[in-house]
Amino acid sequence: MPAAQTDRPSAPPKALPMSKPLRNRATPPRSPDPGPTMKRLVYAHRGAAAEQPENTLPSFRLALDLGANALETDAQLTADGPIVVSHDPTGARMCGIARPIAKSTLAEIRSWDAGWGFSGPSGGRPFAGKGYSMPTLEELLVEFPGVPLNVDAKSRHPEMVPTLLRLLRRLRAQEHVRIASFSDLNVLRARRGRYEGSTGLSPMEVAAVRLLPLGALRQWKLAGRALQVSPRSGGLSLDAPGFIAKCHALGLRVDYWTINSPEEARRLFAAGADGVMTDDPRAVAPVLRGLDG
Repeated sequence: MPAAQTDRPSAPPKALPMSKPLRNRATPPRSPDPGPTMKRLVYAHRGAAAEQPENTLPSFRLALDLGANALETDAQLTADGPIVVSHDPTGARMCGIARPIAKSTLAEIRSWDAGWGFSGPSGGRPFAGKGYSMPTLEELLVEFPGVPLNVDAKSRHPEMVPTLLRLLRRLRAQEHVRIASFSDLNVLRARRGRYEGSTGLSPMEVAAVRLLPLGALRQWKLAGRALQVSPRSGGLSLDAPGFIAKCHALGLRVDYWTINSPEEARRLFAAGADGVMTDDPRAVAPVLRGLDG
């Protein structure tokens, strides 16, 4: 898409007061995402990151060709407004440019080599200088319309979430895009912005689901629609069938990251998992095809 068709941030809004993410006085409309009844998903975690430079359009395309049926990506806000797809806040690891994305314009980022940071099995930089670039989130959405997408809002800038909501609404992508974040405030902003799609649980909500019994959790109004966790977290095992059943009783999907072993993926699906996020769809996607076949 042309650079002109972007969502520039307006003046930063007044800081939102933090409230308990578990209690949402004005609960947004429920997402079309039906939660646990939705078909099982293999999310390509940053694309086919085991084989091609992560968070690039060719990597996402390869992942879908290999059988992944959903995508996972990360969002950063640039200095001039567009949202780009990058896990890191700088270009150092993937592009060899140690400059913050938040202080760089889209035009500057276009000149970075997003293939530079990938190291092949035999070493070296096989994708350096091969034309890989950091895409905008808009380009990703336009390239793969309708594909289920989990967007991790990384940037903590106050205009990150409002800009994201404007983009998703303009492209009418709410039905297939879930907003997630490791920032409680980002998740709260999406909900207070009346996002019509679904959100993942906030970190505070994840902690509550991990630690509290079902009876106590029913007293809370969980606005999120998906629990996204590692199978083992903080000394706790979160992959037992009983834990997954508890989440399903709360109306939650249960997605696990980052699962690169087909054996582990098969075990998690057998325990009731709704999805796994993987760097290696070539290895993991066949597990899903076997289950759905």
